[in-house]
Amino acid sequence: MRILLTNDDGYHAPGMAVLEAIARQLSDDIWVCAPAEEQSGAGHSLTLSRPVRIRQHGEKRFSCSGTPTDSVMMAVGKIMPEKPDLILSGVNRGANLGDDITYSGTVSAAIEGALAGVPAIALSQVYATEGMADSIPFAVAEAWGEKVLRPLLDY
Repeated sequence: MRILLTNDDGYHAPGMAVLEAIARQLSDDIWVCAPAEEQSGAGHSLTLSRPVRIRQHGEKRFSCSGTPTDSVMMAVGKIMPEKPDLILSGVNRGANLGDDITYSGTVSAAIEGALAGVPAIALSQVYATEGMADSIPFAVAEAWGEKVLRPLLDY
């Protein structure tokens, strides 16, 4: 199974490493294309007024100068030789619940994948203390990510 990973927190975000660890439990064909920088709150926006640049960081690893939506569009339409079988977006720092999903780049990246005809899932990690910056404890996502995803993929 070919899996594309993305997020809205940026290519180097700690949640991306957690997402990759979860994905590696499901497949060894993992691709990454995520925004080069933090894009939280970008929603389903596109970059229209400037060029979108792609940077390769290794085999199957890319960052995009645009939004999470741009990242998915570039990966599916330009970078990957074939469409992925699954898109995973996250693991987001904090909840994406209720009205928050309208602003969430994490959720919007998954929506863009679904619009491209690819099954897509957004993952977020709720945490109790605000102001933790990049020291978010992702233990719950690490422990439950694969356990929650596998039954969905087997369906």
